[in-house]
Amino acid sequence: MATVDDCDVTMDPEMEILSDEELEREAESFKEQGNAYYIKKDYSEAFNYYTKAIDMCPKNASYYGNRAATLMMLSRHREALEDSQQAVRLDDTFMKGHLREGKCHLSLGNAMAASRCFHRVLELEPDNSQAQQEVKNADSVLEYEKMAEIGFEKHDFRMVVFCMDRALESASACHRFKVLKAECLAMLGRYPEAQSVASDILRMDATNGDALYVRGLCLYYEDCIDKAVQFFVQALRMAPDHEKARLACRNAKALKAKKEDGNQAFKDGNYDVAYELYSEALTIDPNNIKTNAKLFCNRGTVGSKYDEAVRDYEKVYQTEKTKEHKHLLKNAQLELKKSKRKDYYKVLGVDKNATEDEIKKAYRKRALMHHPDRHSSASAEIQKEEEKKFKEVGEAFTVLSDPKKKSRYDSGHDLEDDTGNMGDFDANNIFKAFFGGGGGQGYSFEANQCMYTNSCRTQQYFLKTI
Repeated sequence: MATVDDCDVTMDPEMEILSDEELEREAESFKEQGNAYYIKKDYSEAFNYYTKAIDMCPKNASYYGNRAATLMMLSRHREALEDSQQAVRLDDTFMKGHLREGKCHLSLGNAMAASRCFHRVLELEPDNSQAQQEVKNADSVLEYEKMAEIGFEKHDFRMVVFCMDRALESASACHRFKVLKAECLAMLGRYPEAQSVASDILRMDATNGDALYVRGLCLYYEDCIDKAVQFFVQALRMAPDHEKARLACRNAKALKAKKEDGNQAFKDGNYDVAYELYSEALTIDPNNIKTNAKLFCNRGTVGSKYDEAVRDYEKVYQTEKTKEHKHLLKNAQLELKKSKRKDYYKVLGVDKNATEDEIKKAYRKRALMHHPDRHSSASAEIQKEEEKKFKEVGEAFTVLSDPKKKSRYDSGHDLEDDTGNMGDFDANNIFKAFFGGGGGQGYSFEANQCMYTNSCRTQQYFLKTI
């Protein structure tokens, strides 16, 4: 291995022979060139020449101050802060150094440190109007921070976004404020805006755990669970103590597992189990509106009670007012309506595809079976019950024998417009019209009953002989 003696160490010959005075002159030349580029807004070149000046005279506070100003223009605020701090270490009376340090602190969101710097400027120059204004700006940022903290605790996320927007007018380079704003935008469902803010931070600092967490949060709330988990895991790698990322990761995994278990139970036909699993999943994170909307849909599908299905679909539609969700809600409301009315098909003892003749035969049979005259010798309680059934049979026949009314009934529409108040109609009139006893023809239940009985006996005899 070569030693130092073995190596040829070369030095700039001019540096060896320049006196302190000449170094200072050279440094001033570099500074002047830096100033010229600064005026032209060529901040990169200005930075290069101020750096050369510092290399020549590293003890000159103004050179660090100038380079700090240039770095601020290049939005390199942390480096600018280091230069301005070095400037005031070299010269505590360097007013511009304190002012720039304060501005850097404020831009980075440290309003208390900024305020201390601005007050030091006022100690040096009590009438410095710029420092006086910057003190007010720092105080405003502190106030907005307090308001945002209270708003976040109350889940008033719009207030937090407002406060952070105002604070960022002075603290434009503060990642902490930007992340808080992005998190609240995500909580408000403004995912593209939240993603944009988080992405801007990650472009400047790919290891920012807070920004990675927000990226994951947006994906999580957009029901992209697997991708969200990847960002939460990455955030925890960058910041192992990030409690929000840890909780969100745990919720995301639990939500996915419960949903998949519910889906499997549904596929297997275990609807009660699926209903319970979807219900458990809904308790994991009430803030995950999109995933919960799907869970409500799924639970509404497997729900055996229509009123529960309607409540679930109402929640779905309130969270996401899409045509699909509106259609699901209307269908559930229709089925609930159907479930609460009389089943006229059941009353007549026919299925929904019964023909006109089958409906007539069913009415004939049920009307004769429940006619009050047939039960005139029964107890008052039985008479009342049979009269009620007789009336229901008449209602059922009135609706199902009329194609228009039957169609409206089958589709779940109200029949009030067609039939008036069904409770006011006379079942006896329907009976008389059907059996030909209306119009003053002197209807006799006994004669028709006899005809019905003889008809039954003939059918029984016929069945026995075949």
